[in-house]
Amino acid sequence: MTESALNLDPRPFLGVTSSALGRVWSERCDPSRAAVATAIAQTHGLPDTLARILAGRGVTLSEVPGFLAPRLRDLLPDPDRLTDMRAAAERLADAVQRRERVAIFGDYDVDGACSAALLAGYLAGFGLDPVIHIPDRITEGYGPNVEAIRRLQEGGAELLVTVDCGTASHEPLEEARRLGLDAVVFDHHQAPEDLPHALALVNPNRQDDLSGLGHLCAAGVVFIGLVALNRALRARGVFQGRPEPDLLSALDLVALATVADVVPLTGLNRAFVRQGLQVMRSRRRIGLAALADSAGLSDAPECWHLGYLLGPRINAGGRIGDAALGSRLMLTEDSQAAARIAGELDRLNRERQMIEQEAVAEAEAQAVHQLDSEPDAALLITSSETWHPGVVGLVAARLKERFRRPAFAFASGREATVTGSGRSVPGVDLGRAVRAAVEAGVAIKGGGHAMAAGVTLAADGLERFKAFAGDALASAVEQACAIDCLLVDATLTAGAAQPALVASLESAGPFGQGQPEPLFVLPHHRVLDAREVGSGGHVRVRLRSGDGGTINAIAFRAAGQPLGQALQNAVGNVLHVAGTLSIDRWGGGERVQMRIVDVAVPA
Repeated sequence: MTESALNLDPRPFLGVTSSALGRVWSERCDPSRAAVATAIAQTHGLPDTLARILAGRGVTLSEVPGFLAPRLRDLLPDPDRLTDMRAAAERLADAVQRRERVAIFGDYDVDGACSAALLAGYLAGFGLDPVIHIPDRITEGYGPNVEAIRRLQEGGAELLVTVDCGTASHEPLEEARRLGLDAVVFDHHQAPEDLPHALALVNPNRQDDLSGLGHLCAAGVVFIGLVALNRALRARGVFQGRPEPDLLSALDLVALATVADVVPLTGLNRAFVRQGLQVMRSRRRIGLAALADSAGLSDAPECWHLGYLLGPRINAGGRIGDAALGSRLMLTEDSQAAARIAGELDRLNRERQMIEQEAVAEAEAQAVHQLDSEPDAALLITSSETWHPGVVGLVAARLKERFRRPAFAFASGREATVTGSGRSVPGVDLGRAVRAAVEAGVAIKGGGHAMAAGVTLAADGLERFKAFAGDALASAVEQACAIDCLLVDATLTAGAAQPALVASLESAGPFGQGQPEPLFVLPHHRVLDAREVGSGGHVRVRLRSGDGGTINAIAFRAAGQPLGQALQNAVGNVLHVAGTLSIDRWGGGERVQMRIVDVAVPA
């Protein structure tokens, strides 16, 4: 159940009506949910805090066992529920049996890299030698293009499969047909009513698909495609005398893509990530193990590591370097090659961070200027001719985080165009607005999903797009802002924030988009210290409760921002501090650390 579906308690939590970030604090569990939490704790013998977290996320009494231990076999659908899936599986089965040359065209982000590696790895297991093409962000742009398809056909490709792209690629897929290439599409982005011609176009977000799986990322769609392909090959007797591929061992890639693409961690996605993390902890995939090492990740990976440590490094290749590095890393079985590629991605990620910091500073200034003149603007639009096109999505994400409304950042593109990337807030479907802009002729091309979208405009089309998208999103943004409050799960003291508590909460995870991390408030805690640390502008804090317990905390990217200023100005004084908990294992010990997301002065 989404948070918007919950009946939130209208009373301000701890009386906080305007925090450091201007938010009202509200208790996630209203009285009716609190009653459910009590029933969950009593019926299933769970700690009160865990029961409140489950009830606050809409888990009913009967759903608790399945939620705490989600099984893929119970949640994985019949692949044929997806429109065109049977045709896609049969064509791929033909390719396996005929040992055809398969060309895989993927997107340049984590989801595209993982999707391409999933399919290529499966086909390689049958002795095929698939070729992967990941387009260059600068010279080719997003999605299939005519020139690349021609080169793939000239290289001997007999079947074209696009992953994480292709749903709106009319001209390139028409060229594939002209060249005699069958085309199969596995995608998840918002789909236009008029679809391109393909032998099979599998996308749970196409308008005639009734599968109810629109929350999947592309890698999730590809995984279900492999389940269908496995079934087709089994029916043809291919596995007689040989073992079937171990599809579950590929869930590490599905988990990484699911988290990095910021799709909802509910239902099937949650099971993908839970089981995928278990696979990843075995370190059997050489490339991912090398990437974890390059990121300094020595502990067993957790969900947030995928989004904040591993994902950005893979994305760095597609943003400012060689876009194919990610898929090559996922497929290599050479430990030296894996270490080399992981090291290059780590270097590119550090370079990306420096480029991003400069662009974000300029974009924030533009956003402040826009809001000074348009305080009720539904959409933030920023642009610069000097920004690297590979970081505009990150810039948009930072703007969305700071100003809590949808934001786009644009950079100069090819042939008198500007390319932009947008990030949204819950309840505001950015992908739909971009598709509407394309269909209205306001944008040249574009697409995406609810929380993220990309778009290409004519160089002089920014103002027109701003007006069109602003009008399209105004009502949804107004509603989102009206319920923009900080939802609190429970209170506790610094002394009660122990590793055992954090460990008990892990059964309710993984946490991410659509499945928020438990948020706790430390009420009336004294700020002993607050100082800026690191190159990213973080603020490290030490807090003490009235009973003498202490806890370390950190506010990421808060220096110079309202949150960081409130913390540093409060040294020696008492605050209500809201944040999430994690275990810090630095130095071999285990200590709980809080990631601060907001603070408020006690009334």
